[in-house]
Amino acid sequence: MNENDSARPLPPVVVPYSELSPEALTGVIQSFVLREGTDYGEQVVPFDTKVEQVRRAIERREAEIVYDQDTESIDIVLRKPGKQPE
Repeated sequence: MNENDSARPLPPVVVPYSELSPEALTGVIQSFVLREGTDYGEQVVPFDTKVEQVRRAIERREAEIVYDQDTESIDIVLRKPGKQPE
């Protein structure tokens, strides 16, 4: 391997939510909501409500769980419109 290979970022890995235990999925969602917050301008959304909103978005495949191999971190991102589930 040359030094250019090690500098190249690894692609993110989509983690199917069904592959996580219920506890792990809840932990990922709660961590995401804590980072993103619940204050949306004129309206503050309760933490538990926001957690359920994110869970439903994942279940509807409007959002997905993504593992970043370079930083060894996990995040939730909105799916691109028109992107077909794998």
